[in-house]
Amino acid sequence: MNDAINLLAKLRLSRLWNAFKVVCSFYLTRWAGKPIQWGLPVTIAIEPTTACNLRCPECPSGLRAFTRPTGNLKEDFFRQTIDELHRKLLYLIFYFQGEPYINPRFLDMVRYAHDKGLYTITSTNGHFLNRDNARKTIESGLDRLIISVDGTTQEVYEQYRKEGKLEVVLQGARNVVEMKKQLKSKTPHIIFQFLVVRPNEHQVPEAYRLAREIGVDEVRLKTAQVYDYKNGNPLIPLNERYARYQQQADGTYRVKNKLLNHCWKLWHSCVITWDGLVVPCCFDKDANHRLGDLRTQRFAELWHSQAYYAFRQQLLQGRNRIDICTNCTEGCRVWAGR
Repeated sequence: MNDAINLLAKLRLSRLWNAFKVVCSFYLTRWAGKPIQWGLPVTIAIEPTTACNLRCPECPSGLRAFTRPTGNLKEDFFRQTIDELHRKLLYLIFYFQGEPYINPRFLDMVRYAHDKGLYTITSTNGHFLNRDNARKTIESGLDRLIISVDGTTQEVYEQYRKEGKLEVVLQGARNVVEMKKQLKSKTPHIIFQFLVVRPNEHQVPEAYRLAREIGVDEVRLKTAQVYDYKNGNPLIPLNERYARYQQQADGTYRVKNKLLNHCWKLWHSCVITWDGLVVPCCFDKDANHRLGDLRTQRFAELWHSQAYYAFRQQLLQGRNRIDICTNCTEGCRVWAGR
């Protein structure tokens, strides 16, 4: 409840009016069958870094499998982008690929966004939440902190979070909880995110218990994206409730949700890479669908460009023809709880 109130407190007339225009243009698009885009994004994700300390098997950062360069978001570029967008923008996600806390200026950028009245969120693997960083995180004004806890024992945790140390993550969460109390802060809202895969699905109840013991605000279960799923994969959970994929009569697997030829994300949000490329959404991990470059364009010009129009038109004609859409979670249910 506190988290929802905090988000609502960030609303301004300019942001409400922008959101209204975005929603209207999305539904008019569905009615007309051609792209209509009013307003600017309600939310953006911006990438602090592509570097990561772990080697998770279904992650391009973990696999060191990017074709695009590795680097850190520069503070001056970030400020320039936020200065252009903050009056219309409501929600800022400091995450795409990589581990945000690796960027040494990460929390300074969070503070800048906070001072502009934006709701800020990040997702971390939790290995950098020592007491000093926990204090700086609270002081930055970060609104929501998602910590990946994908196992409740080291043996299970490390099967997916390769080279990770579960106790370091849990102690990091304790540090943030303790520092919130010391600084008498209501933020950030702390979430344990549990990526459910076959090796850890039996530990879901234990994840809720751990969260209660530590004092975490919420637990969210997330279905795992698997790249090679058609012939089965040892990461796909046996309990279909936790899987994005469904086994068919011939033994092969398909994505559960139906690919509808519209997508809310393309109207209300986008992703900005550390080096200024704008891509449609978080499924374009290698930035293959580049819709603009903020090093040479202003965002408003880019958002209403012919390139964006053409991509939205392609989506309306058939999402099954766009590679990043075929393994998308749009329509998949996500479970959450305390």
